[in-house]
Amino acid sequence: MAVIFCPPPSSIAVSIDRRSSDQRSSPFRRRFTPPRLASSSRSSRWLAPILSSPSLLRRRFTIPRLAVSCRYSPSESHEDPPPSSTGGDVHAGTPPSRRSGEGASVFVTVPANSVGQGGRISNRKAMSASLKALALAGVEGVVVEFWWGIVEGDAPGVYDWRGYTDLVSMAGHHGLKVRAIMAFHQYGSGPSDPCWIPLPDWVLKEMDKEPDLAYSDKFGRRSKEYISLGCDNLPLLKGRSSIQAYSDFMRSFRDTFKGFLGIVITEVQIGMGPAGELRYPSCPSEKLKQPSTAHELCVFQCYDKNMLASLRACTHDIGMHEWGYGGPLGASDSMQNPEEACFFRTDGSWNSHYGRFFLEWYSGLLLHHGERLCMVANSIFLHTGVKIFAKVARIYWHYYMCSHPSELAAGYYNTVTSDGYHPMARLFSKYKVSLCCTFFDMQDADEHNKSKSSPEDFLRKLVHAARMHNLSVSGENFGTRLDDRALEQVINISKLCSDGAYETSLSFNYVRMDRHLFNPHNWPRFTHFVRQMSHGRTFQAKLDFRRREQYFSSVSTAENFT
Repeated sequence: MAVIFCPPPSSIAVSIDRRSSDQRSSPFRRRFTPPRLASSSRSSRWLAPILSSPSLLRRRFTIPRLAVSCRYSPSESHEDPPPSSTGGDVHAGTPPSRRSGEGASVFVTVPANSVGQGGRISNRKAMSASLKALALAGVEGVVVEFWWGIVEGDAPGVYDWRGYTDLVSMAGHHGLKVRAIMAFHQYGSGPSDPCWIPLPDWVLKEMDKEPDLAYSDKFGRRSKEYISLGCDNLPLLKGRSSIQAYSDFMRSFRDTFKGFLGIVITEVQIGMGPAGELRYPSCPSEKLKQPSTAHELCVFQCYDKNMLASLRACTHDIGMHEWGYGGPLGASDSMQNPEEACFFRTDGSWNSHYGRFFLEWYSGLLLHHGERLCMVANSIFLHTGVKIFAKVARIYWHYYMCSHPSELAAGYYNTVTSDGYHPMARLFSKYKVSLCCTFFDMQDADEHNKSKSSPEDFLRKLVHAARMHNLSVSGENFGTRLDDRALEQVINISKLCSDGAYETSLSFNYVRMDRHLFNPHNWPRFTHFVRQMSHGRTFQAKLDFRRREQYFSSVSTAENFT
């Protein structure tokens, strides 16, 4: 039986300031008083100019006063409390989605190491001050990565949610929604990285015993960013398969945060591969953050014994046994000039009978992996009021080549003769899973190799697939760029995603919150960007009450975060 250190809040007491409508115009609104930051806190000092400067706070957002007190009693049951006759209980529910053209809500990703290995928020005061500043700017919510390597890091089935329950409560305290990312991948480049979050220690030990739990390329190099999808249904993790381990993690998350789902936690993004994206680790995620070097790497990841067994079985079915010994022989890992690779060049074997067979098998396994996780997530979060997301990688280099080699190695069978994104969009639409994609701030002019790369055309094709299947879209930026050119590009791409006859909603996630964001030169630009994205409106978390009145409100817990 799984051991959960931090059970869910089982009872939520609500007190509402009930005033007549004629009293709400002035007394019902309040100004924000900047918090007093301890002068001795170096990590909080950089927020002081934002929270105390009259010029930066001149554009205030008035917030209705609605106090929600959350308390947990260990002796109470984890079941839903019975309905109250007074009608003052909070119940999970999905807030009404905005229609096309009504603006896009903006989320901000908190630092990856916001919760440390000890189950504590790394810096409470700085985090609380940062969340308060985001709420003032009109930000809809924050994105929090719930790392598998932190929550279940010590032993299988033992989950420590303490730091994350604290962080979610703090976000709700400031009236911010939370998009929770089920992060089943590693973060960082290695142990020397100051923000290094590997897979759970017990998983890495199992990988040492059974190396084929990791992806492998033709050179024998293994990636430990994410467990190979060839093990999806094999009980290699202490008697569980990887899908079962992910399911148990999400089920524990649901039970622990039951009182927050649909109220504070309104969205859940399911990690499906390296960097949380539905793809193969054809290029290390850390390399993808360096566009100057990422264009050189593109390797098929199908050489662990479980994937090779699947390949051999498929070739046996069609009577082509000689195709079952690995990936294409003419696919080079040096992608500086892919026209020299006989598999990827314009007249290469990618478009042969063998090439089509291999690419359909390779991309098909990735789609099956995504479908398994969609099915699991749908069953676990059914009737919780949360919206489910999945992330697709934006691999745009070599886009103008006929074979699209980098996309093929990542598992996207997208070439001049095959559309690789409609199958993904169709899969997500089938399970009502929304689409998340990055690089909203990049332009073709940002690319040095303009003849072969096109981030804009890539995104247009992906957005077209999402529109054809009526998918909601969430965008992200590539880096912490806050120059006018990058923000204007985000606004233009957002219009591309939201305009039209399709009833889809759009949100944008700024990655990520750091000192650069709160710099006095950047902060006014960011708050102006938030208003532009929302068409001048501010979004606050909506809480559903068993009352006629519904308020856009900030949430204020009884707990004092000091």
